Amino acid sequence: MDGKQNASRELNSPEHKIDSSSPRVIDYEDSDYQTSFWEQGERGYEDQAEEVALRRLLPEKGNLLLELGAGAGRNTPRYNNFERIVLLDYSFTQLKAAQNRLGTGDRYVYVAADVYRLPFVPALFDFATMIRTIHHLVDPDLALTQVRRVLAEKGGFILEYANKQNLKAIIRYLAGRQAWSPFTVEPIEFVELNFNFHPKSIRTWLHDNRFRIERQLTVSHFRAKTLKRLIPLQLLVMMDSWAQLTGDLWQFSPSVFVKSIATGRTEPPNPGSFFLCPACGYEQIEEIPDYCRCPRCSQRWQIKDGIYDFRLKKSGG
Repeated sequence: MDGKQNASRELNSPEHKIDSSSPRVIDYEDSDYQTSFWEQGERGYEDQAEEVALRRLLPEKGNLLLELGAGAGRNTPRYNNFERIVLLDYSFTQLKAAQNRLGTGDRYVYVAADVYRLPFVPALFDFATMIRTIHHLVDPDLALTQVRRVLAEKGGFILEYANKQNLKAIIRYLAGRQAWSPFTVEPIEFVELNFNFHPKSIRTWLHDNRFRIERQLTVSHFRAKTLKRLIPLQLLVMMDSWAQLTGDLWQFSPSVFVKSIATGRTEPPNPGSFFLCPACGYEQIEEIPDYCRCPRCSQRWQIKDGIYDFRLKKSGG
């Protein structure tokens, strides 16, 4: 089971938001996930193994990157080869924590929004990442459709997913200690809004949304308390670094990183355009000091403490 899945049960019970027109999303508002899970949760091995994977997959340089599920900005400093970074998360307080860590200014743009309704004009970004996020999504296919919409032609995309077909699940299933099969393609939901996915399903969704897989890395092979206690951290990370290179051959680790390239013709955005209205899709919204306004549907979107809030309200809310 992926670590963030455990966190969803332990850290302040994230609320499950429901919009009338969007799938449910998980909300880490007021959660201490960054502190409890990463900084105090003995996750140094997982964190450094992911850093190795990102270093292998990221381009040497880039212009505008979209970090989907940015949380408190744990991975954001690893994208320092990009000129500008948009941090997107559903939780306002997580973005505030990221802002406190990274600072304000033109380099970082903080956006609270629903991944199923990304508030950006088409083909805006030349790269995107989604790390430890897709396992919270009821409809990954729809989310990937949105990612492809906002990526430029030949834009890059790094996706990390929790792997249903991991070695531990296989052993448990074959030993009769687990009812569900790790070999079938349907997702497995351990707790509400926490899913593991089969590699074949991920590849199918990427292909259907006009992504061409360029490289796969298997990550966190040695995610076990006993191993982390007995083997020095740097040796464990080195071992994982070697094992990651098998990712194009097979995927049996609990975490898999996939780098894809957006395929097909995509028209570039109009000069100066950036946000669109997530309610009606209008691409020329007005930005006023404290809010953004859509001239078509008159919807207003708050800008608070330098964070754009494009979240749709629940029905009746």
